[in-house]
Amino acid sequence: MFEIYLAAAFLFLASVLSTIIANRVKISMALMEIIIGAIIGYTAFKLGFFDKLLLNADWLKFCAGIAAIMLTFLAGSELNPETLRSKFKEITIVGLVGFFAPFAGATLVAFYVLDWNIRASLLTGIALSTTSMAVVYSVMIEYGLNKTMFGKSLLGSCFVNDLGTVIGLGLIFAPFTYKTIVFVAATILLIFVLPPVTNFLIEKFAYKTAAIRTKWILFVLISMAMLAIWSGSEPVLPAYIIGMILAKTLEKDNFFVRRLRTMTTGFLTPLYFLRAGALMSLPALIAAPFVFIILFITKIVFKVFGLYPVIRRFKKHKDEKWYYTLLMSTGLTFGTISALYGLTNNIITQDQYSFIVGAVIASAVIPTLIANKFFLP
Repeated sequence: MFEIYLAAAFLFLASVLSTIIANRVKISMALMEIIIGAIIGYTAFKLGFFDKLLLNADWLKFCAGIAAIMLTFLAGSELNPETLRSKFKEITIVGLVGFFAPFAGATLVAFYVLDWNIRASLLTGIALSTTSMAVVYSVMIEYGLNKTMFGKSLLGSCFVNDLGTVIGLGLIFAPFTYKTIVFVAATILLIFVLPPVTNFLIEKFAYKTAAIRTKWILFVLISMAMLAIWSGSEPVLPAYIIGMILAKTLEKDNFFVRRLRTMTTGFLTPLYFLRAGALMSLPALIAAPFVFIILFITKIVFKVFGLYPVIRRFKKHKDEKWYYTLLMSTGLTFGTISALYGLTNNIITQDQYSFIVGAVIASAVIPTLIANKFFLP
């Protein structure tokens, strides 16, 4: 237990320093935590203390997983379906282009330029097609854009983009079984059952029993995450849908939502972002920087050249067009999940995994830095 408390204390100290530095240099706290995490991971590796960080310990993987789930849930809760009807066309087109353009481009580059086999190339296309909901939502919260229609349409496009990634991963590599049908059926049932049950609990117990709403939401999220993993899907996908289902309920109590955000950003997300940065294998990237650079440039180029012409149809202001495009070019959660899936199932090698994850994490940092520095609406 001593090592667990020591590692946790060290990570939260790093989070405090990240927050201070982010405030000083005027960049997103989430991005600074990724950067600090990468520095910590590289330094620990050089000094021979990497194992002491406990990055693959079950407790840390669980906390990081819950962080991704909560961030995705909160992002979904910002999207009241009724308020997005007028944005349906924009969200659908931008989200689909955001998936297909980098998927096709990265697959072709991996196959023809890097000379990887077809399965590894397709996996690379899937991993680099993603948009980071975790990063985008964290930035939206920091700058207050989550309450604007601009922010809501961006979050909606992120969801469609990542939904394409999950479906693509399932169709190409994870065959659908009866478990998939059970998961889909449970999700559909939840759409009809969850709102009335949640409203009943709030009316009867919310102001009489301590934090029953938080306990109920965590129970639903973790239960659906368990079902998603069992079915071969990803646990963050139902979290987004649950957030959208409960959007009308949650918007009635902003104080409760703020408490959920405090729990998420204060306790969970520092562990998630610091771990993501620390897991990036800088020695592997330094040993073969050409592959990493090729993959990173491929993701950004195909995202930008695919998305910008589409986004300019829906946004008039220059800053909005570029900010939208650059944030849609980020990647983290689904990208690393896809890469890990490929490594676990022997679709890609350890070195290929490091290159892909390095490109994914770089895409979480660099486009967002540029967007916040030069194009913040």
